[in-house]
Amino acid sequence: MADLYDDGAVHGAYEAELVVLLKTALGADHVVVFDYTRRSDGAEGADNPDGPRGPAVRVHVDYTPKSGPQRAKDALGGGEVERILRSGGRISQINVWRAINGPVRRSPLALADADNIAPGELVATDQRFPGRVGEIYQLAHGPGQRWHWVPEMTGDEVLLIKGWDSLDDGRARFTPHGAFKLPAQDSDSGNGPPPRESIEARCYLIYEATP
Repeated sequence: MADLYDDGAVHGAYEAELVVLLKTALGADHVVVFDYTRRSDGAEGADNPDGPRGPAVRVHVDYTPKSGPQRAKDALGGGEVERILRSGGRISQINVWRAINGPVRRSPLALADADNIAPGELVATDQRFPGRVGEIYQLAHGPGQRWHWVPEMTGDEVLLIKGWDSLDDGRARFTPHGAFKLPAQDSDSGNGPPPRESIEARCYLIYEATP
Protein backbone atom coordinates (compact mmCIF):
# COMPACT_ATOMS: atom_id res chain seq x y z
CA MET A 1 0.00 0.00 0.00
CA ALA A 2 1.53 3.27 -1.15
CA ASP A 3 -1.22 5.70 -0.13
CA LEU A 4 -2.83 5.06 3.25
CA TYR A 5 -4.91 8.23 2.83
CA ASP A 6 -6.82 6.63 -0.06
CA ASP A 7 -10.02 5.40 1.63
CA GLY A 8 -10.96 3.14 -1.27
CA ALA A 9 -7.57 1.41 -1.30
CA VAL A 10 -7.54 1.09 2.49
CA HIS A 11 -10.92 -0.66 2.46
CA GLY A 12 -9.85 -2.81 -0.48
CA ALA A 13 -6.21 -3.80 -1.00
CA TYR A 14 -4.97 -2.85 2.48
CA GLU A 15 -7.78 -4.69 4.22
CA ALA A 16 -6.98 -7.82 2.20
CA GLU A 17 -3.33 -7.52 3.28
CA LEU A 18 -4.37 -7.25 6.93
CA VAL A 19 -6.52 -10.37 6.72
CA VAL A 20 -3.59 -12.39 5.35
CA LEU A 21 -1.20 -10.90 7.93
CA LEU A 22 -3.39 -11.75 10.92
CA LYS A 23 -4.30 -15.22 9.73
CA THR A 24 -0.63 -15.98 9.14
CA ALA A 25 0.80 -14.36 12.28
CA LEU A 26 -1.91 -15.33 14.78
CA GLY A 27 -3.56 -18.39 13.24
CA ALA A 28 -7.10 -17.01 13.08
CA ASP A 29 -9.68 -18.84 10.99
CA HIS A 30 -11.47 -15.61 10.03
CA VAL A 31 -10.61 -11.91 10.31
CA VAL A 32 -13.09 -9.02 10.16
CA VAL A 33 -11.70 -5.48 9.87
CA PHE A 34 -14.37 -3.14 11.21
CA ASP A 35 -12.79 0.28 11.73
CA TYR A 36 -9.85 2.50 10.72
CA THR A 37 -8.43 5.64 12.31
CA ARG A 38 -5.61 7.85 11.05
CA ARG A 39 -3.79 10.05 13.54
CA SER A 40 -1.21 12.83 13.38
CA ASP A 41 0.38 15.04 16.03
CA GLY A 42 0.58 17.86 13.52
CA ALA A 43 -1.47 20.97 14.23
CA GLU A 44 -4.36 19.87 11.99
CA GLY A 45 -4.48 16.20 12.99
CA ALA A 46 -4.96 13.46 10.39
CA ASP A 47 -7.82 13.29 7.91
CA ASN A 48 -10.62 10.77 8.57
CA PRO A 49 -14.15 10.50 7.21
CA ASP A 50 -15.46 11.65 10.62
CA GLY A 51 -12.94 14.48 10.98
CA PRO A 52 -9.29 15.05 11.98
CA ARG A 53 -7.75 12.98 14.76
CA GLY A 54 -4.63 13.41 16.88
CA PRO A 55 -2.70 10.82 18.91
CA ALA A 56 -4.42 9.17 21.85
CA VAL A 57 -2.25 10.57 24.63
CA ARG A 58 -4.27 9.24 27.58
CA VAL A 59 -3.31 5.66 28.42
CA HIS A 60 -6.28 3.39 27.78
CA VAL A 61 -7.60 0.04 26.57
CA ASP A 62 -10.11 0.18 23.72
CA TYR A 63 -12.57 -2.33 25.23
CA THR A 64 -13.67 -3.96 28.47
CA PRO A 65 -15.39 -7.30 29.24
CA LYS A 66 -18.66 -5.40 28.75
CA SER A 67 -17.93 -3.46 25.54
CA GLY A 68 -15.72 -6.03 23.79
CA PRO A 69 -18.52 -8.57 23.25
CA GLN A 70 -21.02 -5.83 22.43
CA ARG A 71 -18.77 -4.29 19.78
CA ALA A 72 -18.23 -7.80 18.38
CA LYS A 73 -22.00 -8.21 18.07
CA ASP A 74 -22.18 -4.84 16.30
CA ALA A 75 -19.46 -5.86 13.84
CA LEU A 76 -20.17 -9.58 13.35
CA GLY A 77 -23.85 -9.90 14.27
CA GLY A 78 -25.23 -11.09 17.58
CA GLY A 79 -26.18 -14.50 16.24
CA GLU A 80 -22.69 -15.13 14.88
CA VAL A 81 -21.01 -14.16 18.14
CA GLU A 82 -23.33 -16.45 20.09
CA ARG A 83 -22.63 -19.30 17.65
CA ILE A 84 -18.85 -18.94 17.97
CA LEU A 85 -18.80 -18.73 21.75
CA ARG A 86 -21.49 -21.37 22.31
CA SER A 87 -19.55 -23.87 20.20
CA GLY A 88 -16.36 -23.31 22.21
CA GLY A 89 -14.72 -20.91 19.78
CA ARG A 90 -12.82 -17.74 20.60
CA ILE A 91 -12.95 -14.10 19.50
CA SER A 92 -10.02 -11.73 19.96
CA GLN A 93 -9.89 -8.02 19.14
CA ILE A 94 -6.59 -6.76 17.73
CA ASN A 95 -5.50 -3.31 16.57
CA VAL A 96 -2.92 -3.20 13.79
CA TRP A 97 -0.93 0.05 14.26
CA ARG A 98 1.32 1.27 11.47
CA ALA A 99 3.25 4.43 10.66
CA ILE A 100 2.20 6.23 7.49
CA ASN A 101 5.36 8.35 7.28
CA GLY A 102 7.98 6.36 9.19
CA PRO A 103 10.42 6.33 10.76
CA VAL A 104 8.43 7.56 13.77
CA ARG A 105 10.43 10.25 15.59
CA ARG A 106 7.53 11.98 17.37
CA SER A 107 4.72 10.77 19.64
CA PRO A 108 5.37 7.00 19.46
CA LEU A 109 3.23 4.49 21.33
CA ALA A 110 4.01 3.16 24.78
CA LEU A 111 2.55 -0.26 25.57
CA ALA A 112 2.15 -1.81 28.99
CA ASP A 113 3.32 -5.29 29.86
CA ALA A 114 -0.03 -6.94 30.60
CA ASP A 115 1.52 -9.26 33.19
CA ASN A 116 2.32 -6.27 35.40
CA ILE A 117 -1.08 -4.55 35.35
CA ALA A 118 -3.17 -5.21 38.45
CA PRO A 119 -6.93 -5.60 37.86
CA GLY A 120 -7.66 -2.64 40.11
CA GLU A 121 -5.55 -0.38 37.88
CA LEU A 122 -8.00 -0.78 34.98
CA VAL A 123 -10.76 1.80 35.44
CA ALA A 124 -13.93 1.32 33.33
CA THR A 125 -15.05 4.61 31.77
CA ASP A 126 -17.95 5.54 29.49
CA GLN A 127 -17.04 6.61 25.97
CA ARG A 128 -19.86 8.52 24.31
CA PHE A 129 -20.51 8.56 20.58
CA PRO A 130 -23.45 9.96 18.59
CA GLY A 131 -26.11 7.29 18.98
CA ARG A 132 -24.31 4.94 21.36
CA VAL A 133 -22.29 4.73 24.57
CA GLY A 134 -19.21 2.52 24.65
CA GLU A 135 -16.86 1.61 27.48
CA ILE A 136 -13.07 1.68 27.67
CA TYR A 137 -10.50 1.24 30.40
CA GLN A 138 -8.44 4.16 31.64
CA LEU A 139 -5.31 3.16 33.52
CA ALA A 140 -4.37 4.16 37.05
CA HIS A 141 -0.70 4.26 37.98
CA GLY A 142 0.80 1.23 39.68
CA PRO A 143 4.34 0.81 41.01
CA GLY A 144 4.79 -2.59 39.34
CA GLN A 145 3.92 -1.48 35.82
CA ARG A 146 6.42 -2.09 33.01
CA TRP A 147 6.33 -0.24 29.70
CA HIS A 148 7.79 -0.79 26.24
CA TRP A 149 8.11 1.17 23.02
CA VAL A 150 9.67 0.65 19.58
CA PRO A 151 12.08 3.40 18.49
CA GLU A 152 11.86 4.77 14.94
CA MET A 153 9.22 2.40 13.61
CA THR A 154 9.27 2.27 9.83
CA GLY A 155 6.36 2.01 7.41
CA ASP A 156 6.85 -1.73 6.93
CA GLU A 157 6.59 -2.56 10.65
CA VAL A 158 3.36 -2.97 12.63
CA LEU A 159 2.33 -3.24 16.26
CA LEU A 160 -0.41 -5.72 17.16
CA ILE A 161 -2.32 -4.44 20.20
CA LYS A 162 -4.86 -6.66 21.93
CA GLY A 163 -8.01 -4.84 22.96
CA TRP A 164 -10.10 -7.74 24.26
CA ASP A 165 -10.20 -11.54 24.28
CA SER A 166 -13.23 -13.73 24.89
CA LEU A 167 -11.04 -16.27 26.70
CA ASP A 168 -10.41 -15.56 30.37
CA ASP A 169 -7.93 -18.32 31.15
CA GLY A 170 -4.94 -16.40 32.48
CA ARG A 171 -3.63 -15.10 29.15
CA ALA A 172 -3.38 -11.36 28.50
CA ARG A 173 -6.78 -9.94 27.57
CA PHE A 174 -5.98 -6.21 27.39
CA THR A 175 -3.02 -3.99 26.40
CA PRO A 176 -2.99 -0.49 27.89
CA HIS A 177 -1.33 1.94 25.50
CA GLY A 178 -0.97 5.62 24.66
CA ALA A 179 1.22 8.08 22.80
CA PHE A 180 3.99 10.02 24.54
CA LYS A 181 6.33 12.83 23.60
CA LEU A 182 10.00 12.18 23.01
CA PRO A 183 12.53 14.58 24.58
CA ALA A 184 13.05 17.70 22.45
CA GLN A 185 10.64 16.53 19.73
CA ASP A 186 9.09 20.02 19.77
CA SER A 187 12.39 21.82 19.23
CA ASP A 188 12.13 25.55 18.52
CA SER A 189 14.97 25.33 16.01
CA GLY A 190 12.61 24.49 13.16
CA ASN A 191 14.71 21.43 12.35
CA GLY A 192 12.73 18.93 14.40
CA PRO A 193 11.25 15.69 13.05
CA PRO A 194 8.04 15.78 10.99
CA PRO A 195 4.71 15.07 12.70
CA ARG A 196 3.91 11.45 13.37
CA GLU A 197 1.26 10.09 11.02
CA SER A 198 -0.22 6.64 11.64
CA ILE A 199 -3.15 4.40 10.84
CA GLU A 200 -4.74 1.80 13.08
CA ALA A 201 -7.10 -0.93 11.94
CA ARG A 202 -9.45 -2.55 14.47
CA CYS A 203 -10.04 -6.21 13.75
CA TYR A 204 -11.87 -9.18 15.21
CA LEU A 205 -10.09 -12.53 14.95
CA ILE A 206 -12.28 -15.62 15.03
CA TYR A 207 -10.99 -19.02 16.10
CA GLU A 208 -13.49 -21.78 15.43
CA ALA A 209 -13.80 -24.61 17.93
CA THR A 210 -11.61 -27.60 17.17
CA PRO A 211 -13.80 -30.60 16.20
